[in-house]
Amino acid sequence: MFLDSWVMSSVIQLGTIAFAQRFLNQHNDPCGRQFDQMTQAARSVQANIAEGSSRHQTSYETELKLLDVARGSLNELTNDLTFMLMSCKQLAWKNDNEMNVAVRSIKLEHPDYSSNLQHDVTAHVLAQKAKFDKWLDSSDIAIAANALIVMCSRLNSMLTSQIKHRLTQFKEDGGFAENLTKERIATLQEQSVDDNAPSCPHCGSPMIKKVAQRGRYQGQYFWSCSKHYETGCKGIINIK
Repeated sequence: MFLDSWVMSSVIQLGTIAFAQRFLNQHNDPCGRQFDQMTQAARSVQANIAEGSSRHQTSYETELKLLDVARGSLNELTNDLTFMLMSCKQLAWKNDNEMNVAVRSIKLEHPDYSSNLQHDVTAHVLAQKAKFDKWLDSSDIAIAANALIVMCSRLNSMLTSQIKHRLTQFKEDGGFAENLTKERIATLQEQSVDDNAPSCPHCGSPMIKKVAQRGRYQGQYFWSCSKHYETGCKGIINIK
């Protein structure tokens, strides 16, 4: 709700619903499949950004995957809008088109939410959408579709930067789930030292006592290298 990418995705979703209601009908979409596809793609963008943001504190890996799904849905929506333009024998705006420049130059305001969160969120999103309504509400399908395409392009850039930034954080810090695994391995390493565990014959790291879960040695204890999950070391010593 605080991310510009989420706000922009919400504006695009509202704009897409209005676009589909205005320009898709029994003549060009008799089964309603195009309507469903476009509105669901727009919803997927917004929903995955929201869910990815909520997972930020628990797992960067999950957040990155959800943001990538959002970007994929955004590209799907862009393709649908582009083909609708071509089906009407219309062209996408050039970069120096006056309306293209105007839509790209609109800046989103930073939200200032109070304890009335849901009220403030809806008010903020609608206020940002109003900045684009001049084009989104146009009765000319070429203008409305092109405006949405330009907005999708802006959001794509936002998501690409967001993913790049999160990837850097993930490489440096890991996420909550990833750090839990590290803490667990560190604890096992300490325990292995307390248990007078042998050193790994391959890398010299302390070893961890484990139980075989399958195969002919199922249920039997063995020593496994504590660096297995970190480096992939496969050092093993059987316990007779």
